[in-house]
Amino acid sequence: MDSAAASSLNLLLRGGTVLLLALIAALLWREHARKTAARVGAAFALGVAAATLASAPGFGTLHALPRAAISALAAGSMFSFWLFTRSLLDDAFALRRWHAAAWTLLAAMGVSSCLAIASPHSPLGTVLAWTMGLSPVFWSLLVIAQSLGQWREDLVEGRRRLRATIVAATALYTVGQLLAALLTGLELKTIVESGANAAGTAALTVYFAWQFLQWRGNALFEEAAPAAKTVASQPSPAVAPDARQVATLQTLMTVQRIYREPSLTISALALRMGLPEHRLRRLINQGLGHRHFSAFLNAYRIADAKQALLDPGRADVPVLTIAMDVGFQSIGPFNRAFKAETGLTPTEFRRSRGSAAAEPVAKEERELAES
Repeated sequence: MDSAAASSLNLLLRGGTVLLLALIAALLWREHARKTAARVGAAFALGVAAATLASAPGFGTLHALPRAAISALAAGSMFSFWLFTRSLLDDAFALRRWHAAAWTLLAAMGVSSCLAIASPHSPLGTVLAWTMGLSPVFWSLLVIAQSLGQWREDLVEGRRRLRATIVAATALYTVGQLLAALLTGLELKTIVESGANAAGTAALTVYFAWQFLQWRGNALFEEAAPAAKTVASQPSPAVAPDARQVATLQTLMTVQRIYREPSLTISALALRMGLPEHRLRRLINQGLGHRHFSAFLNAYRIADAKQALLDPGRADVPVLTIAMDVGFQSIGPFNRAFKAETGLTPTEFRRSRGSAAAEPVAKEERELAES
């Protein structure tokens, strides 16, 4: 294939990719506009579309204004990818102001690099070049680490497949660009602008679009429902968990209180119940409504801690001791989980509930004294 044909194919692949990504972004926004994961996913799709345009042959000949806008979106695309995976895989995820600030900083660096505001040979230019080159790799590695770190505890089967497929594939593809540059001796810019890169991006986009069709209408983009308080909570009518398995789980959690074991894992619990892990995940998720194993354990731990904090006989017991007793390994995770459940810190909960319980007694004593 001659160079003209290769260049035309490169542009065709990139053009098709951009159109498909724009369609994905529009569908995500139209069908799930209220879902954080969908909004961030749409932003990620537009960012990848911009990155695809920014690495196309002839991009440097565009007018400065559209070139700067496209470069800004492209520079923040991998950060948007990290936000997208976090919002999909972490039920507690929420957008923060620092997320917007970080994206804005990356976008500004992309504009500066595109318009050559800083000389490539100046210290600032060198920092910009290294940052723009390593930023995608950094966010990709972070995505891989976080996805694998919580993979075993995730109880939602669709999200588990997502961790093992699209997230890992896209992240490894980004890292693969850097490895290809190191192994071939070519500049990273040459690798990114190549026809092979355009074909790879197009293939990943088509795969993502196909997966998106599978996700439409299922619970992947749904917000987490309020966690079940106990295993005895009523399961979904569409799911009928095995009564014997539920009874075994109830005995382990409410009688033996194995949730107090700080190192309890889903594999250890499955072994105690004599079930394969995948069946235990299905029982806890589809039958009992929990989406994450830690949330399942914390429902019991927080309920246990609330009883201890309300017990007058344990009023002098430190909060840290109670946290350790119910299965937490440190005070920080306990405080965060407790406040997420009750809206109060453990100390505030103990003080407010103690005062509320003592007020009727004090009122009755005053009335008796006055009479």
